[in-house]
Amino acid sequence: MADDNQWSGAEGAPEEPVRENHTVRNIIIAVLVVALVAVAAVFGVRALRSGDGEAAKGTPSNPVKIGVVGATSPQWVVFKQKAEQEHLSVKIVDFQDYTSENPALDAGDLDLNEFQHLLYLANYNVKNNKTLRPIGGVAIYPMGIYSAKVRDVKQIAEGSTVAIPNDETNQARALGVLESAGLIKLKGKWTAFSTPADVDASASKVKVTALKAEQVANALKDPQVAAGVINNDYVSDAGLKTTDAIYRDDANSASARPYINVFVARKADVDNPVYRKVVTIFQSKEVLDALQRKFNGTASFATKYSAADLQGFLADIERDAGSAK
Repeated sequence: MADDNQWSGAEGAPEEPVRENHTVRNIIIAVLVVALVAVAAVFGVRALRSGDGEAAKGTPSNPVKIGVVGATSPQWVVFKQKAEQEHLSVKIVDFQDYTSENPALDAGDLDLNEFQHLLYLANYNVKNNKTLRPIGGVAIYPMGIYSAKVRDVKQIAEGSTVAIPNDETNQARALGVLESAGLIKLKGKWTAFSTPADVDASASKVKVTALKAEQVANALKDPQVAAGVINNDYVSDAGLKTTDAIYRDDANSASARPYINVFVARKADVDNPVYRKVVTIFQSKEVLDALQRKFNGTASFATKYSAADLQGFLADIERDAGSAK
């Protein structure tokens, strides 16, 4: 029977233990350790950045992108200066019409936009099954009737043609302006969803023609057009001032609430502190003073409303918009 100790050799010396070569294993372990350290370093850097690897939002390499119509307007110039003083980097993205900003925001090409009122936003959301949300109020702008031919709305002749914007929200408001000015009569009660088809032509003083919003101001040069209801964004482009209007609606009336202009974000970003800071900076006295200069003192500020207030207003308008479909 063999003993527990193994013996070999002529002199009965104990057998040498087998010695394994661990060089390759040690090299592999060293490589793995280096790799893990490198990965940890990468993730450590990313932890200081946004989830997709970009720099933090609002920094020079990742500015807050805001879609507007009229990027060179005084309020945006002052706003950008104010934002820089507050160490917030922003990029003002200029659009030439109203149709592209919401799709760009929804697609992530913009972080915010500021060009529209609540009614326009409600119609966009309902029509496209989207969930864009207001996060801050700006102002309500009276909508005016302008003319290159008469100085008083009462001077517009019977049977004349008046141009209005053709987008579905501004045309409804324009019809309300014409009705309150005594130029048209509607077949029923005015709503935020009235269309030219609701005009009672036989009982109205003027005929209505709907054009793209940016074309209404130029239409004033047409000998066949007596006047036009012009969106404020296009007034200065036509060489006019808001004080040139021969008639304006009442921005403080209860029916004006759907026309509160707002900053808009994606639903997931309504509580984003960087975007809320954008709103706070815009609502500063310096920026609002510049905005008021732009509109010759006619803007009625809507900064008293919270984001929750505005979202509640939007929900009510969206419900009405759904009923009007």
